[in-house]
Amino acid sequence: MCANYAPTSPDRLRAVFGVAPYRTDYVADAYPGHVAPMILGVGSARRAELAVFGLIPPWSRDGLNYRQCYNARTETVAEKPSFRDAWKRAQWCVVPADAVYEPCYETGKAVRWRIESADGAPLAIAGIHQQWRAPGGDIVQSFSMLTINADAHPVMNRFHAPGDEKRSVVLLEPDAIDAWLAADHDQARALLRAFDPSRVRTFSAPRPPRKAKPAAGSPPAADDRHSPGLLNFD
Repeated sequence: MCANYAPTSPDRLRAVFGVAPYRTDYVADAYPGHVAPMILGVGSARRAELAVFGLIPPWSRDGLNYRQCYNARTETVAEKPSFRDAWKRAQWCVVPADAVYEPCYETGKAVRWRIESADGAPLAIAGIHQQWRAPGGDIVQSFSMLTINADAHPVMNRFHAPGDEKRSVVLLEPDAIDAWLAADHDQARALLRAFDPSRVRTFSAPRPPRKAKPAAGSPPAADDRHSPGLLNFD
């Protein structure tokens, strides 16, 4: 599962994917609830939009589902209430990332590790997206990364707590990005597969000290927001 990643910078988005969102002041280190870019297919073209990391289903009352819905298991995505509408409508997206972070327990405790492309290029992660109407009437875009079992993957099986199932995001090959964005369900399923281990490099990247978290149910403090940062669903 991936709950922390580095969104691709605007300059690299334009250079590699040929698109950039209308706002470029998004976070460099994203967690569920942060706003970050996603890439959509519009006909034969691509478009970048900012969206919440963590899918918010149409039936959500408060928009806080992003806390649990930032990853969607490919085995159950078509049936889970939070994801099935996006899946049924083939609302595919690509999540551009300079790296994803996962916990490694090989030292006996959780240490954050960085997983990035071996050639330094941005990663293209397969995802699904959804629109949600906030109580005030605003339309909020959100997305979830799709994940697959990684128990047998020589890189991704190193991460997560001992005894837990190993999971991995789906990394699309550069020449499969447009095919993913335009795929029907059968074509999409065929692209949801493990990546070649040689595509990535990994190394320890401990999390920097973080500010104290607000009390449960409290809104993020101003210093914890990045414009646009965490959304405020007023």
